[in-house]
Amino acid sequence: MRDNRMAGQRGARLELIVRTVVGALIMTAIFFPIFWLFISSVKTQAEMRMAVPTFWPEAFAWDNYAEALRIIPFVRFFGNTLVMTCGIIFLQLNVALMAAYAFAKGRFPGRDILFFLVLAAMIIPDQVIFVPVYVLMSQLDWLDTFWALIIPHGASAYGIFLLRQAFKSVNNDVLEAARVDGAGRFAMLYRILLPITMPTVVTLGVLVFISSWNSYFWPLIMTNTDSMRVLTVGIAMLRDSIAGDEAMYFHIIMAASVMCILPIVVIFTAMQKHIVSAMANSTFK
Repeated sequence: MRDNRMAGQRGARLELIVRTVVGALIMTAIFFPIFWLFISSVKTQAEMRMAVPTFWPEAFAWDNYAEALRIIPFVRFFGNTLVMTCGIIFLQLNVALMAAYAFAKGRFPGRDILFFLVLAAMIIPDQVIFVPVYVLMSQLDWLDTFWALIIPHGASAYGIFLLRQAFKSVNNDVLEAARVDGAGRFAMLYRILLPITMPTVVTLGVLVFISSWNSYFWPLIMTNTDSMRVLTVGIAMLRDSIAGDEAMYFHIIMAASVMCILPIVVIFTAMQKHIVSAMANSTFK
């Protein structure tokens, strides 16, 4: 009996060690690119061109960040990216909330067929539809404006699907009680369903933020002047601004990239509790 207990304890310790080692390896694989990005952004040009790369700089070259800010109008690009991202988040969340409420709690002819069409839209990439959308933006005289950057991405099929699943998990008795108390559709949506499913809504907002902040293809074709460029396009301009010899100035490109991804890291870190809660409580019916 005692031998069996000791064998069980050794097996539990071995399992714990294996899980710890595997977890450490996975975390290293995930965070090493971020570590390498930051370390490369504070190296000198000579260190970046060494045949054998170093994992720690001899001296932190913080001037790389100032040089990146000097070459491109970083503050202007940052502001454009922030306005575009906030506009897309506002539109996508509100459209997804209203559409998901209709598909989850509404009763109308063709509801399931329409929802199927929404799901079908998830498989269509931007590259397929950008030509007709570009022509439409041109006819509306919206090219090189925030309207062209925001409006075409004002709705998300994935966002509608995600919130619909969250709304379906809410008991209909809660809405019936609110309806008896005189609550309208918007009151039930924004004052009852929204607080109940807040972790899912926050998760969707973070996903939209990351997607919009990292968007490159759409801002590239919809903007023509530096006054409307965003950060992702600006980093590509930084590469072109150093005469195409990015290998010599890779440390400056890395410094600009660090400044570009910093807001994503901050937002994701601040909202991780809501994301974990949404993943733990998600149900797909």
